[in-house]
Amino acid sequence: IRRFSDPQRLVAYLGLNPSVRQSGEGPAYHGRITKQGRGHARGMLVEAAWAAARSPGPLRAFYKRIASRRGKHIAAVATARKLAKIIWHMLSKNADYIWARPALLARKFRSVELRAGLPTSHARRGTAFDYNIPAKRAEERSRVEKAEAAYAAETSRWRTRPERPKAVEKAAE
Repeated sequence: IRRFSDPQRLVAYLGLNPSVRQSGEGPAYHGRITKQGRGHARGMLVEAAWAAARSPGPLRAFYKRIASRRGKHIAAVATARKLAKIIWHMLSKNADYIWARPALLARKFRSVELRAGLPTSHARRGTAFDYNIPAKRAEERSRVEKAEAAYAAETSRWRTRPERPKAVEKAAE
């Protein structure tokens, strides 16, 4: 990850950045994503974005906000771009994802270990057992749902760019 000096460079490497067309002092026109770089990695990030849109958390609130304005597919790509930026920050700072659900994560890791052929450990409860406790599972889920609600409340106060009245446009011509 050190070969990318900032998250924007990783996003550009993956081809998830919007194309920009501009000539001189004129306005910049933002178009579709550039699709430069590895298509397989870009595709995996978009698939991860679809999964993030289905599970509770701030990424789902982000997806919903974009989907309401631009549509589901554009929102999935925007969520994939945000995921790439989060991944860059996590890897460069050696940090865990703050909204992870530890019991669910431990259960998924244990499931992968068992499928890979690691021996079962009978009569010992590991960290993956916490997912079987309904209260623990509900507490983790409510924590990320509160984060999702907080993100949605914060972004709901953002104003969209005001449209110019027709009289101002005619006067400018």
